[in-house]
Amino acid sequence: MSQLLHKPYQSIPIQDNGDRLVPIPNDRLVWIDPHPYAALGAPYGDRSPFYVRSEVLNRLLQAQTFLGEWGDLRIQIFDAYRPVAVQQFMVDHTFRTLAAEQGLAIDGLSPTEREALQTQVHQFWAVPSSDPATPPPHSTGGAVDVTIVNQLGHPLDMGSPIDECSPRSYPDHFASSDRPPEATYHHNRCLLREIMTRAGFRNHPAEWWHFSYGDQLWAWLISQENLTKSDRIACYGNASFLAI
Repeated sequence: MSQLLHKPYQSIPIQDNGDRLVPIPNDRLVWIDPHPYAALGAPYGDRSPFYVRSEVLNRLLQAQTFLGEWGDLRIQIFDAYRPVAVQQFMVDHTFRTLAAEQGLAIDGLSPTEREALQTQVHQFWAVPSSDPATPPPHSTGGAVDVTIVNQLGHPLDMGSPIDECSPRSYPDHFASSDRPPEATYHHNRCLLREIMTRAGFRNHPAEWWHFSYGDQLWAWLISQENLTKSDRIACYGNASFLAI
């Protein structure tokens, strides 16, 4: 893996605890339907995107309990378990989409243009690595992409859609704004982060919607908080070996 694509959290050691993959119930928590990547043709095979490790599910349900303190709101699961093949599919799809948005032909990209697009893609998408030492967070069953919906099932406005590859996706992008719409976006993002963090998750630094528990990103983010002097170890590696 090139230094360009290597992330600091990928140096965290992994000792998988064997926590099983379990389905996310579509009652207290809400699935997005249809699933956006499956609708694009992503190769899930016999796997479902609505699976997580069992402890992750426990903590999602805790977060939903915390959210109940704010009224009739529910956590919506946009995406969870993601096989490496799906990660590769979505990285390729995002690369092509960004190239088209910038008026670039894939076959005619210069090395500089290709590298710039790759950098933009991998700022938001983990490398689809098959190396057991560097699994993409979603391939561990420890990462979830979530938002909040109201009693009518309408998502709270977060100021940018999930998966947007732009600075608007940074969790605190609207933090300094006192304009009413943008202040509301920031409030909604803070609410999501509060309930998820209370349940033990950690927020991806560049994605307001992405939360991890047990994977390398989670362990690295906790180490950055200096909450403990001991070395952090991820307890979830690639979950492809686990039965569903």
